[in-house]
Amino acid sequence: MAEPIRLVPPPPTDGPVLPRNIEAEAALLGALMIDNRLVEDVQVRLRADHFHEAVHGRIYDAILRLVDRNMVANPVTLKPMFDADEQMRELGGPAYLAHLTGSGAALIGARDFAGQIYDLALLRELIGVGRDLVEQALDTSESIDPKSQIEAAEVALYKVAEEGGEQGSVKSFGQATKMAVENAERALNSGGHLSGITTGLDSVNGRIGGLHRSDLLILAGRPGMGKTALATNMAFNAAQRFMRDKEDGIEEGKSVGAPVAFFSLEMSADQLATRILSEQSGISSENLRMGKISQADFRNLARAAAELETLPLYIDDTPGLTIAALRTRARRLKRQRGIGMIVVDYLQLLQGSGKSSDGNRVQEISEISRGLKTLAKELHLPVLALSQLSRAVEQREDKRPQLSDLRESGSIEQDADIVLFVYREEYYTQSREPKRPVDGDDAKTFEAHDQWARDMERVFGLSELIIAKQRHGATGKVKLKFEAKITKFSDYAEDSYMPD
Repeated sequence: MAEPIRLVPPPPTDGPVLPRNIEAEAALLGALMIDNRLVEDVQVRLRADHFHEAVHGRIYDAILRLVDRNMVANPVTLKPMFDADEQMRELGGPAYLAHLTGSGAALIGARDFAGQIYDLALLRELIGVGRDLVEQALDTSESIDPKSQIEAAEVALYKVAEEGGEQGSVKSFGQATKMAVENAERALNSGGHLSGITTGLDSVNGRIGGLHRSDLLILAGRPGMGKTALATNMAFNAAQRFMRDKEDGIEEGKSVGAPVAFFSLEMSADQLATRILSEQSGISSENLRMGKISQADFRNLARAAAELETLPLYIDDTPGLTIAALRTRARRLKRQRGIGMIVVDYLQLLQGSGKSSDGNRVQEISEISRGLKTLAKELHLPVLALSQLSRAVEQREDKRPQLSDLRESGSIEQDADIVLFVYREEYYTQSREPKRPVDGDDAKTFEAHDQWARDMERVFGLSELIIAKQRHGATGKVKLKFEAKITKFSDYAEDSYMPD
C-alpha cells in the first residue's frame, strides 16, 4: 500500500516559526505546471532559494530548466528528475508533483502567490541579518570592533534591499519617453546644451550636457593637475545655481543646480571651505592660510563667507570610509537634505567591504566602482568620483592621460558613463626650466631659456579637460582657464573671440 501524500513535513513546535506560506508555494508550482506561460511572469523576480521548502525550490528550478529548453514542464516530464529525491520520497514520491496540480484555481492568483513568496523570503533574510548581528554583538571572544560590525550589517541589509530594488525597474516605452521629454525640456529651459546638473562651465556643459542623473563620472589626473580644484568648482557651481534658481521661483525638479554631498577622504572640511572662499573672494588660498591679507581682503572674505552661509553644499571629511558606509550616509543625506549630486575625493581612498576583496586590491576597486554606479542609479543623481592615474603617464613623451592609465582596475573605465582627464601642460613645462643664463654664458643657453619662456607664455593658465569616454556623445577636448593662486577653473576665451 502506497504512503499517503502530504503537503510538507509538519512544522517544528520548538522555537519561533519563520515567515512562510507553504500552501502558496505548492499552489504556485501547480499553476506553473498547468500553464508554463506563467513562468515568464514570475522568473524575473523569483529564484529557487526564495522558497522556504527546499524540495519546492528544486521543483521550481527544474520547471525553469525545462521551459528554458522549450520543453513542456508537467508532472510526467518532471518525474525522472525526482525519482531519486529523498525528500520527495518522504512526501509520497513523484506522485506529489501530480498532487500539486490538483487545484486549477491557483492559475488566477499565480502572480500574487509569487509576490508573497518573494516578500516572505526577504523577511526571512532580514531575520537572518538580525540574528547574525545579535550573535556577533554578544560574542566578545574576539577583538571588539562595533563600527566594523555596523558596516557589515549595513552591507548585509543593503543586499536584502538591493534584491527588492528590481521591482519597478521595467518601464514601458511611454514612461521612458516621458522622462526623455522632461530632460529635453530642462535642457531647453536652461538655454540649451544642458539636460543634467550644471558644471558651471559653459564649454564643458556644451560637450557633455551637464552631469546626468544616474551617471557615474570619473575625473582623473596626475597629482598637481587640479582635479580636486575642478571637482570643488563643479560642486560649488551646482549648489550655487540651485540656490539662485530657488530664489527665482524655479521648481526644484526643473532646476539645473542641486544640493551637493562632498565626501572628502583626503582634505578636511575647512581646507575645502578655504579653497571655495579663496575662489569667491579672489584672495590666494596660500595667503588665506598664512594670514597674509589686508583689512580690505578680510572684508572681501567676510562678504564671501556671509553670501555662502546658506549654500547647500554638505562636506563629509570622515577618513577611511567604506563603500557601504558612504552609501548609507548618501542615502541619509538624500532623505534629509535632498541632495542631487555626490562628489567622492577620491576613489582609491575608499575601502571595500573586506570580504569580497580578500587582500586583492583590483577586486576591491571593482567593488567600489560598481557600488558607486549602483548608488548613482538608486538615488537617481550624478556621482562624480575622482581617481588617481598610474605613473605610466610620466614615462611617455606626451603626458596626456589615456584610459589605460586609470589606476588599479579596468572596471573603473567599464562602470563609468563618462571619463574625464585634467591635463595642464604648464605643470610639465614649468618643471623643464633650463639653466637660467648669466653674463658670460653662450648664445645657446640664452636661446634655450628664451624658448622655454615662450613655451611658458603659450601654456600659462591653460588647462585641458579630455573627454576620454562618453556614453551620451562624442569624445574630445575642452580648453579651460586655470588660475592656480585661487584654484579656479573657468571657460577659456580664444584670442579670435577677444574684442579688438
